[in-house]
Amino acid sequence: MSLGNEYLKIVQERFESVKSLGDNTISQLSEEDIHWKLNEASNSVAIIAKHLSGNMISRWSDFLTTDGEKSSRNRDQEFEDDISSKQEMITIWEKGWKTLLDTLNGLESQDLLKNITIRGEKHTVLEAIERQMAHYAYHVGQIVYIGKQLKDENWKTLSIPKGKSEEYLRQKLKKHKS
Repeated sequence: MSLGNEYLKIVQERFESVKSLGDNTISQLSEEDIHWKLNEASNSVAIIAKHLSGNMISRWSDFLTTDGEKSSRNRDQEFEDDISSKQEMITIWEKGWKTLLDTLNGLESQDLLKNITIRGEKHTVLEAIERQMAHYAYHVGQIVYIGKQLKDENWKTLSIPKGKSEEYLRQKLKKHKS
């Protein structure tokens, strides 16, 4: 396997892992929870999901051939909380992730050093992937943080539970010795 193919495999797994954090948070939230925000300067989970999807659809549609900022995108509208239900939000969320993951799956090693543009600025495909990974992880982190605050003691952890690090490490080491 080439370095490029290995990178594409790993980065797809990483995007799927970031998505999973969002999915597992959203599944814990109620219809009301997805619209909660701390203040007017903050975004709700619904707004963040809508923004991520809008970004993904714009950036990853016709990825190698057109600018990543599509004329059809209305970024400002992504920050309006007009989502009517949790199911609608999930549908929007899934559409963005499907666009991203399908595009990544279609890339080949030789594509990584090709140039693409985002808002007229040239990037290698590799740079664009890394740029979007950072952006999506940042926003999914916000979703997780909001979820943890809202669910409080009812939060189902998405990582190693507090006080269980040693036990987790022992299990991992035991599993990998075999």
